[in-house]
Order: sequence, then structure tokens, then C-alpha cells
Amino acid sequence: MWGTHRSRYRSCSGAREEPEIVVNIGGLKQVFCRDVLNRFPDTRLAELGNSVSPLPTEDISSLCDDYDPEKGEFYFDRDPDAFKCISELYYYGEIHVKRGICPICFMKEMDFWKIDSDFLDECCKSHLKEVEDELEEIAEKVRTILVDRDGDPSVSGWQRFQTCVWRLMEKPESSLAAHIIAILSFVFILVSSVVMCVSTIPDLQVEDEEGNLMENPTLECIETVCIGWFTIEYVLRLLSSPNKVKFALAFMNVVDFMAIMPFFVVLLLTSLGAGVMELANVQQAVQALRIMRIARIFKLARHSSGLQTLTSALKSSLKELGLLLMYMGVGVFLFSALGYTVEQHHPETLFTSIPQSFWWAVITMTTVGYGDVYPKTTLGRCNAAISFLCGVIAIALPIHPIINNFVLFYNKQQVLETAAKHEIELMALRSDQDGGGKHVCGVLLKSPRKANRDPDLHASLEKTSENKHCTVL
Repeated sequence: MWGTHRSRYRSCSGAREEPEIVVNIGGLKQVFCRDVLNRFPDTRLAELGNSVSPLPTEDISSLCDDYDPEKGEFYFDRDPDAFKCISELYYYGEIHVKRGICPICFMKEMDFWKIDSDFLDECCKSHLKEVEDELEEIAEKVRTILVDRDGDPSVSGWQRFQTCVWRLMEKPESSLAAHIIAILSFVFILVSSVVMCVSTIPDLQVEDEEGNLMENPTLECIETVCIGWFTIEYVLRLLSSPNKVKFALAFMNVVDFMAIMPFFVVLLLTSLGAGVMELANVQQAVQALRIMRIARIFKLARHSSGLQTLTSALKSSLKELGLLLMYMGVGVFLFSALGYTVEQHHPETLFTSIPQSFWWAVITMTTVGYGDVYPKTTLGRCNAAISFLCGVIAIALPIHPIINNFVLFYNKQQVLETAAKHEIELMALRSDQDGGGKHVCGVLLKSPRKANRDPDLHASLEKTSENKHCTVL
């Protein structure tokens, strides 16, 4: 049985008792002094305390769920745990959401008690912002899944065909044909990468008329087939893209372009004649373009969620990576200068200059130690020992935050995918039960902030967000 909690603030005069009101929130009774409630006059409890007693029936129905005139209690069918947090506003002037309370449900409680979100503590505001961002991401994922599955019936024939090609090339989960194309693309990437490596083996190369080694014609044919597939794939994705400028500037699409461009440049230079190919600068350019073929290995990231998560984690860890480079830079400069200073007078010294000592400092601090450069004096060896100890510490310090970012991004990705599938299942279930699937789809495709302006839309979104955040998150 809940006890009756009395307000912590009493009248300082002691001459008389301040008027009190008793509220019952889901079985939790609490007593407030009216002067405490009047500190925030725009809230529901302050309006309740300032009402004229006895209250008219219409005022009771507008301010509370029920009223017992004998006990003088106002009844509210609300969450008592959330109210414990909300009541702290009248005591401390701010609200802190306790652990275990759904942020979305808590915001609904604050709306009911007519309390602005500005009274939330800063940590709670940031948590709420993260939850809202996750809701928007889930809504975007659901919208994408629905568009991929059902399409947009309002578009024209060409746009419908363009959308179909885009789903075929970009959305492996949209259909069986798209899944097969994704597998073929993955196989071509692997075959092309293997051929590029195998073609450098001297035993598999052939000699031309002048005795120079050239790539095996069979391997060149396989390479040409792979490039043809990559070219067709890139052109189809570009033509079917909804935003071609954004598509062309995307990082992975730049990688795709760099993977196929060297083949056509070399083909163009070869078609210009042997005289052009004999130029030294042209030969160096051709070699550089051939080396650029290694960029196609990054195409695997398009088909690997793990690589995509790793990329996102590295992007969010730029500060930690910057710290790592700064630590290493300072250490390399310091220990290379010390190493050169203590070793320069040795007759067989390997430290000829400070810039040349940078290489020794790098391989020592990273504990690689090739052995091509090493100190020969006692002080130089002490400097080397200190340098690799500092290198281990400098590398280990930023690694832990980077690993944490990767784990957070990976878990978040899994949660978002699970929540999106959960939303689709709820939509299908509601559609089967009452034929309201289209309405729910409209709810999910809108932002939570926009949905708050529509009462019916807000009610549907509340049910959806409650199910997701209280069960999945």
C-alpha cells in the first residue's frame, strides 16, 4: 500500500497551514502545497491548486480523471513511476528521467501534465534526441521497405521502370532477381581481384616480340569480362538513380568509377598506336592506372554490412584517430631527434639525419622493428626501449574508444533492422485485423514531430513507438 507523501516545502511563517491538495496517481498518493505548485503556474497541478473549491463537474473532467469530495483526492490514471520524476520539478526546478522509463512514454506524461521539455536535464534531452533520431531512422527504413515492396502507384511508366531497375541493382532484399544480381556482382569482384593478383606471377606471364613480359591473354579476357559487368552495372545504376548528382558524388560510387576507368584509359592509349605507348610518361601513367585497379576491392563494402559498420565507426572516431596520429607524430619527432643526437658520433652509425631517423622511430614505436636501422650505443638503446614502450601506450589509449564506437554502431544497426521488421509485422497484423494497414503505413512514414500535430496520427504513432521502445530498445 502506497503511503502518503507530503510536500518538502512548508510555510516559513508557521502561523497557519498552507492550503494543500492531495493527488492519487495510479495508487501513489502525494500531498502538495499550493505555494509549491504556483512556482510553475502553467502546469496542470498548478491549475488544479488554483481552482475554486468546490470544483464544478466540468472542471473536474478537464483537469483530472475523478475526484473524491469526502477525501479531497484528485485521481489520475497515469504512470506513477513517471510522476515521481515529474514531481521533482516542483522541488528542484528540473526533471531527470530515471533509468528504465521509456523516453517516448515519459514525454507523453510531460505533455499531459503541461510541462515543457525545457525543464528536462541536459543529459535527458540528449537521450531523448537520440531516441527521436532512431524513430526517424526506423520510419525511413520502413518507408524504404514499403516502396521497394509495393512501389509508388502514382508515378509514370518510365519512372516505374526506372524504380524497378534501381531496386534490381541497389536493393538485394527487394526480390529474388535482385538477390541473384548482388551475388553475381560479388563473384565478379572476387574473380577480378584474384585475376589482378595472379596476373603478376612471372610464370603465368607471356613474352612479346621484344622479350618483355606481358599479362596472359586468358587472364586479360577474364579481366575484360569483369570490367564489362562492372561497366553495365554502373551505367544502369546511374541511369536509374533518383538523384544522379548525389549518386555520382557518393564515395562508393566514386570507388566504382575508379575501378573501371583505368581499363578504358589504357584501352584508349593503346588504340592511339605504339608510338604513344613508347613514351616514358605514358608508360608510367599506364602503370599507375593499372595499380588503381585495386580500388575494386572496396566494392565488397557494398555487399557487406560489417564493412559498412566499420566505415561508420571510423567516421565517428575521427577525433580518436587524430589523437593517435598526434601521439605518434610527437613521439616520432622526439625519439628520432634523440636517436640521431646520441648516435651521430658513432663511427658506424646508421642515423645519418633526423628525417632519415623518422623511419626508425616509426617502426620502433609500432613494435615492428625490421632491423635495417638500429642503435649501436648504450644511450641509443635506452632511447629505443623508451620509444617502443611509449609507442605501445600511445597506440593502446585511443583504441578502446574506437572499438566501443564500432560495437555501438553494430548494435544500433541490428536494433534498427529488427525494429523495422517489427514495424512491418505490426502493420501486416493490423491490416489483417481491421483493414487499417494503409493508415498505419501513413503513420510510420511521417516524422514523430509532425505526427504530434494530428491527434489521430499521434495516437497511432504512440502505440507503435511504445511497442518498439519498450520491447526492442
